[in-house]
Amino acid sequence: MKKNNIGWNFDNSYLNLPEMMASKLSPVPVKDPKIVLYNQRLAKELGLDFSSLSKEELASIFSGNVLPEGTTPWAEAYAGHQFGHFVMLGDGRAIVLGEHMTPDKKRFDIQLKGSGITPYSRSGDGRAALGPMLRECIISDAIHYLKIPTTRSLAVVSTGQNVMRETILPGAILTRVAASHIRVGTFEFVAAQKDINALQELIMYCIDRHYPELKGEKIPALQLFRAVMNKHADLIVNYMRVGFIHGVLNTDNVTISGESIDYGPCAFMDAYDPKTKFSSIDHKGRYAYGNQANIAQWNMARFAETLIPMVDVDIDKAIEILEKEIGVFAKIYAEKSLAMMRGKLGIEGEIEEDNLLIEELLTWMKNNKADYTNTFRAITNQDFGAIYQNKEFESWLKKFESRNPNRDKMRQYNPTIIPRNHKVEEALEATNTNNLQPLHELLKALESPYAENKEFSSYQDPALETKTPYQTFCGT
Repeated sequence: MKKNNIGWNFDNSYLNLPEMMASKLSPVPVKDPKIVLYNQRLAKELGLDFSSLSKEELASIFSGNVLPEGTTPWAEAYAGHQFGHFVMLGDGRAIVLGEHMTPDKKRFDIQLKGSGITPYSRSGDGRAALGPMLRECIISDAIHYLKIPTTRSLAVVSTGQNVMRETILPGAILTRVAASHIRVGTFEFVAAQKDINALQELIMYCIDRHYPELKGEKIPALQLFRAVMNKHADLIVNYMRVGFIHGVLNTDNVTISGESIDYGPCAFMDAYDPKTKFSSIDHKGRYAYGNQANIAQWNMARFAETLIPMVDVDIDKAIEILEKEIGVFAKIYAEKSLAMMRGKLGIEGEIEEDNLLIEELLTWMKNNKADYTNTFRAITNQDFGAIYQNKEFESWLKKFESRNPNRDKMRQYNPTIIPRNHKVEEALEATNTNNLQPLHELLKALESPYAENKEFSSYQDPALETKTPYQTFCGT
């Protein structure tokens, strides 16, 4: 196989951290890998060129059957609070091939998800099913083009082997690209070891890798906490902006880089309702749309707990400092959220009545089961269908227009196209019969979510109402 002209440039800095934080091992080979999806545009952004390789050679790389030169793969150890309960975890079905350095010196983890059993697999099989890996590819692409920080999907291969979940499913491996895979759960793992030196090393590593502007700060742990908290406030505000429900915001799914990661039971909201949830296992709505900010604050509190010994030698004083920082989250989020909603409505300048104007619209939308995405786009384009022909909405619209909205600004905040749940399901179902056309068409539509494109008008329609609520499922 020709390897030297691909462009891999590995520099695996994570392996310089304490040995307990990773297990070096190779992916478990698969029987008959075949390329299902390959993101050539992303490969180019990474400075990679696979054009000299055959499909078989490409599948061998993205399945882990053939390892790139110059790297030592590993699985990462981490812990996490899952639905509020602390668990020791780790990469149970994923292996990082290495940290690839792009031509412009950006560092990215290249990870194979579904690559076989690791020391952290517990009772799992270490594998992934094709449907969930394609779902992650679809949603991560959508989030990226919606201009929200996210991990990316470089490729999906089928393995030629089945996996057993509720039923027998075709197996697959996803190649995920991330700024890193360091999570709040990584800090929880180190804190549980009660190794102060390891914790200090991890803090300084994260600053060096993700927040170099913090180098030289007097209390690095405190500054790192503030930076991560602000990043996640921004991330949740963006989720709310586009009607996205992550579905499983456990601390092991909260990255230190501020990227969105792990698209399992995620989905986008059609009709506006803060209680919207889709995950089949989120029985109490812990991760419902309107609860995501509260959960983000809760997750930041768990992050803060890991940093206590590094903030001050006086533990009580450190706790007091961090509690004050956590208390600021609600204010930070509220300010960012209000600014975002003003953007969605094109409101420039700030007056006290803006909060009421926003709340009135959201209340009307909830009471009338109005589509979240399409309502904001209708207001943007001044193109109102039958649902908007009522006195309440017309009264609101009159007050709104008096604010002289900037509609060019609105078009930057309000997408025309999101991955509608029924369209995602249609695309995934078609792959069961090896029909990839709906999948490719959906991915193409998602590349320009803010554009008005008649070619993709069918992707703007919500699903017809059914008696059975739409549910999503965790790929494990």
